[in-house]
Amino acid sequence: MALNLLSKSLKLNSAALKPLSVIRNKSTEQSWIPDDPVTHTGQKYEENDYRLARYVERKKHVNTNFAIDLIAAVPPKPEKARIVWCDGGGGPLGHPKVYINLDKPGDHTCGYCGLRFFKEDGHGHGH
Repeated sequence: MALNLLSKSLKLNSAALKPLSVIRNKSTEQSWIPDDPVTHTGQKYEENDYRLARYVERKKHVNTNFAIDLIAAVPPKPEKARIVWCDGGGGPLGHPKVYINLDKPGDHTCGYCGLRFFKEDGHGHGH
């Protein structure tokens, strides 16, 4: 009887030693490759990249609301003054105050938050 229990124990342990990919994915050889969505920086691993191993058991979470797209949806703000300032909304959620010169025509972007400004009358000297 002890020999019978020992043989059953060995069968269970040998199944536990098999790699997870063999136990769970017997259908195809390529089924272990996880879904790899493109990130906001354009990062996407190749199929044989070892770094994909971290996403076999868990899904790769990528926020599809990229900040650059959200800022681009905000229209440029018209200003009458030649020089404007931006503080990113002020307070603890903002950024240091920066001054932006609007003398040249077109949109001028804040280097911190990406908000855009333009001079409303089109020329910069008020003549």
